[in-house]
Amino acid sequence: MSGTVCLTFDFDSFSGELPGGSPGDLSRAEFAAVGVPRILNLLEHYAIPATWFVPGHTADTYPTLCRDIVRAGHEVALHGYAHENNSRLTADEERRVTRHAYEAVAEVLGERPKGARTPSWDLSPATLDILTELGLVYDSSLMAHDYRPYYVRRDDRHSIEGPSRLGESSRLLELPISWSLDDWPAFETNGRGRALHNARLVFENWRDDVAYMLRDFDDGVVTLTSHPEVTGRGHRLLGYERLVGEIRQMGVTFSRMDTVADGVLAGRAYGRYHPQHGSFGERPPG
Repeated sequence: MSGTVCLTFDFDSFSGELPGGSPGDLSRAEFAAVGVPRILNLLEHYAIPATWFVPGHTADTYPTLCRDIVRAGHEVALHGYAHENNSRLTADEERRVTRHAYEAVAEVLGERPKGARTPSWDLSPATLDILTELGLVYDSSLMAHDYRPYYVRRDDRHSIEGPSRLGESSRLLELPISWSLDDWPAFETNGRGRALHNARLVFENWRDDVAYMLRDFDDGVVTLTSHPEVTGRGHRLLGYERLVGEIRQMGVTFSRMDTVADGVLAGRAYGRYHPQHGSFGERPPG
C-alpha cells in the first residue's frame, strides 16, 4: 500500500525559553541555529521536502536561516510568536499574538502561510476561530487520528454527568500529530532527572508506526515532529538519518504539509482503514 510521511521541524530556538529562561536553558535553545543547517543538509541529500513550524520570534531573530529554509524548497508555517501557551491567554491576547506571528512569518516567506501548529500543541476555545480568521487552511496540533486528516470540530460539549456531544465540522483541516512521534518528550531534559532515551530505539518506534500505516491503511499520511536543538545533536542525527533511509526503502512519499492539505481539498481520501487479511504476525513492509 502507498503512504505519505510528513517530516516536520519546530524551530523554536529562544522562543521556547521566554520569558525568564536561565542562561543555560537559553544556550540549549540557541543550539537550534546549529542544528538547522545539519537538517537542511540531510533533507537536501535525500531530496525531501519538509514543513518547518517557525515562531515569529525565531523569524525575527534568524531571518537569514529562515530564508535558507524557504530557499531550500520547504514550507514555513506558524508556531506562535514567543511559543506562548494559548490556553493561558485571553482571546484578545491570543488574537494579537497570532497576528504578530503571522506577519513575522509572512515577511520571511514573502507570501501568506497556509498552516499552523500551536506551541506545545495547546489550544484555547478561541484558537480555531483565530486561525480561520487569518485564512489558514490547516492546523497540526491535535491527535484524534494518526493516519487520516480530518476537519476540526466546533463546539464539542463534554460533561462527567452525561455523554459527550460532538459539534459540527469546521473549515479548518487537521493534519494530526502525536507526542509519541515527537522527539522532545523522548530526548529532552531540563536537568531535573528525566531520562534521555536511546535514539535508535525511539526512531525504531517511529519506523514501526510507518510500517503499520503501510500495512493496514490505504494512502495513509503520518506526521513526524522534530526540533533542531534536539535531533540536531550528533548521535540523534545519525539515528534520524537511519530512520529516513529505512522508510525511504518502504516506498513512501515524503511531502510538505501544505501539499497534503491541497490534496485533501482536491478530494483525495487519505487514510482509509483497510487491514490486510491474515496480516497478523507478518513482517511489516520494508
